[in-house]
Parts: sequence; C-alpha cells; structure tokens
Amino acid sequence: MITAVIPFSTTESFAVNCRLFSGLPGIERILVVHSGAFRPSDAMLSGIEAGSYLSGPAWNRIIEEAGTDYILAVLDCSRIDLPPASLVRLVETAELTGAGLVFSDYHEIVKGQRKERPLIDYREGSIRDGFDFGKMVLIRTETAKSSLARHGAIPDGRHCGFYDLRLKIAADRLPYHAEEALYTAAGNGGMTDRETHFSYVDPSNREVQEEMERAATEHLRRIGAWLEPSFQPVPADDSAYPVEASVIIPVRNRARTIAEAVKSALGQKTEFPFNVIVVDNYSSDGTTAILDGLVKKNRRLVHLIPGRFDLGIGGCWNEAVFSEHCGRHAVQLDSDDLYSSDNSLSELVNAFPAGDCGMVIGSYLLVDGAMNEIPPGLIDHREWTDENGRNNALRVNGLGAPRAFRTCLLRERGFLNVSYGEDYEMGLRLSRRYRVGRIYENLYLCRRWEGNTDADLTTATKNRYDLFKDNIRTLEIAARREMNKGHG
Repeated sequence: MITAVIPFSTTESFAVNCRLFSGLPGIERILVVHSGAFRPSDAMLSGIEAGSYLSGPAWNRIIEEAGTDYILAVLDCSRIDLPPASLVRLVETAELTGAGLVFSDYHEIVKGQRKERPLIDYREGSIRDGFDFGKMVLIRTETAKSSLARHGAIPDGRHCGFYDLRLKIAADRLPYHAEEALYTAAGNGGMTDRETHFSYVDPSNREVQEEMERAATEHLRRIGAWLEPSFQPVPADDSAYPVEASVIIPVRNRARTIAEAVKSALGQKTEFPFNVIVVDNYSSDGTTAILDGLVKKNRRLVHLIPGRFDLGIGGCWNEAVFSEHCGRHAVQLDSDDLYSSDNSLSELVNAFPAGDCGMVIGSYLLVDGAMNEIPPGLIDHREWTDENGRNNALRVNGLGAPRAFRTCLLRERGFLNVSYGEDYEMGLRLSRRYRVGRIYENLYLCRRWEGNTDADLTTATKNRYDLFKDNIRTLEIAARREMNKGHG
C-alpha cells in the first residue's frame, strides 16, 4: 500500500491532486504538509504541520507516520495526472530493482502544449541539491527508515529535509531512473532556469545554502570523500616563461564581442609583463579578420589557430597553455565578457604569492548585452571557505570567474577537450590538493545575451551537460576516496 504526500496550497492544483490520489487504487492515505491553514475534509486526508514542505521535521514525520510500504511524494505544487497503470509500473520498478527511491520521466503542459520531459540517471556524483527528480518520486518506506536509523535523523532545518533524505538513501543504494513518461504535470511548481542556475549564490538564499552545504558535507563524510582543510604546497617551478601572465581567450564566431574583450585584456595595467593569447577555433563570421587587424596594432596579442578541427573550449585552452607563448600564470577571459577595471589582472596574479594557491577565482557582475546590471547582480561565491570550500564545490555547479591558474599545474594534464564543465573539472582537480584563493570584489563583467553558449538550451542539451557534470563529480569523489586512503 502507498501513502501519497503533497504540499498544501490554495491553488486549484491542490484540490485536483487530492481527488486524483483519493481515487487511485493502492493509495491508502494522503498526508498533507501544511503550515497551519489546512483542515482535512476527507477521511483519507491527514495533516502534518510544518514550517516548510522541504523541512527536516516534515520529512522525519512523513517517514514515521506513513505506515505503508511506499511513499509517493509530489515535490511541488504542480497539478499531477497519474494513470493507475503508471502507479503500478512505479511500484513494480521499485520491487524489481530494489531501489529505495524511484523517479521517472514525465510529460509537462507548457502553454497548452504537452511535451515529454526526459530526466537523467542518478550517479554517485549527483549530489547537487538541484538534481531534477521531476515532480514526483516513489520512496520505499522501509529503506527510508533504515537509512535514517543508520545515518541519523534528518536535521531540523527548514530547507534540507528531502535533500538530506535522498542523500542518505543514495549512500546505501542509488535512486533508480525509469526512462518512461509515467505521468503529466501542469502548472509552474518551481523556479525558472535562471533562478535555478544562480540560486546557490543569491544572497537571499544564504540560509538555504548553508543547510544544503551541511547536508552535503555529512554525506561526503559518510562515503569517505570529505577532505580536511589541509593543503599541499604548490611545487617549485623553475621553468622559463616569456611573460608573467597570459590572458587566454578561446573564441569561435564572436565578431560582435571579440574586439571589446581583447581590448579589455590589452588595457590592463600591471607591474609585470603579460600577453593576450586568443585561440581562434576556425571562426567563420569575420572574427578572424578582426583579430588579424588587432594583432597588427599590438605586439602583446598572440593569435593562434589550432592545427586540428576537433577542439572544444578545453582543447583551445590546452593550445594556449602548452604553447611557447604562455606565461607563468594563465588567466581566463571569455570572448563575450570584459574585465571590470584595468586592475583586474594585477589583482588576480598578485593573489598567488601570498596564499601559495594553485588557483585564484575572482567575482563577477552579471550584465546584459548593453552592460546593464541584471539579477542577481554580483556573483562572489562567499559560501567558499578554506575549511570546507573544496567539499562544498562538489554540491554546486560552478566555482566562479574570472579564474587564474598556475601554468605548471595546468600542464600536468591539461583541460578536458569539451565545451562545458572543463573549467569546473579542473577546479575540482586542483582543489583536491591545493588551496584555492578567492577575491570577493568585482573583477569581471559577465554578459548574458542571446549569443551565449548556454542561452536557450534545449532539454536534451541541458540533460547532457548535467549528466556530464555529475560524471565529473562521480570520478572526483572516487579520486578523493583514494586520496583519503593514502593512494592518491
């Protein structure tokens, strides 16, 4: 038998969901999580009063009071349409796989149109709190109880209840993804893509993120992948470099913005020699001609065209880093962005000697194509600490910008030859051993416009990117376990 769990709301969706689950064979009772405004109107309905649907107290009580083999939890206020056969299929999948948590693809109604919403498989590295389970999950009650008995009750936070529960279930057995669209969801029950992307660095969400960080940190301890705040010294580097720093700009088809980016880099004021290396990945829109013109005017600009045609952004970085032109420090600038002042490069490079860091990351301001600030504004990653930053880095989806590296460390292996997540993977890899320095003042203007590589991504592309980053985390978790065993 099954207990359905839904959050209370004053919307029509709540009443529709109550009627749906009341009439489904196999549903024995419905638990409604509310903040004090709900009054049961049906014998099947029971209330759990809690400050938040996602709170620790709410989910501890849900697990305790379910009293059935399974819990079918609707994760937000969307209106659900679940055929009886699909409910049977969910239970059958849980029985056959032995998974403690099962989720499935679904259909969503967007502007009156029905669209299939495929999800991705759960990996060990899927520990980001934004992992998309869809609108509904099936939880094996006994598994949830045994996971909490083994790993401890869910903390009394307002926001991390479900997140903490699924991490504890996943520590014993990974959730199972049924690649079938088993239900339909309608209504906006969550955040927009932009809100989701930047939620972990929005100051208004600080309390949420602190709870999530604590839950993720405890999970890493449970699985042996947590790292103590002890860092290795950066190896001595006696190599000869042509300059102290190189600003590296990979580019393909950015005729609209490349000249501004290059001029922003060349206009930096420093007390050390630097150059700007642009890796032109076979542009076809006039970018190459623009760069040829700029090279003639400034000898510090190096225009590289790779000898191969299969390079992503990471591969373009490798072309610059392993070239004879690269300086002792390699500093990032994207081809559609700008430094916020003529001192940004100096601040990044000068942060290395004091902290003996392997990598330094600054802060950036989100702006539109006309350079107007857009929400949430300054992205400074103040959640990062020396004590736990490199552990929390496994929970979030990025480490910030602009990024500066010690070239000798990059040359140990280079970047992954991909165009998404290559910088994140390198940041995780370096933070495993070396301290990451942070600068919390704005050094960089990150332009969000229709030409961005991550603008208007399809669901398939988003899924591919998310799965890739989850795989990166999975391998990093394995590497950190080995290091903790003394093997890494």
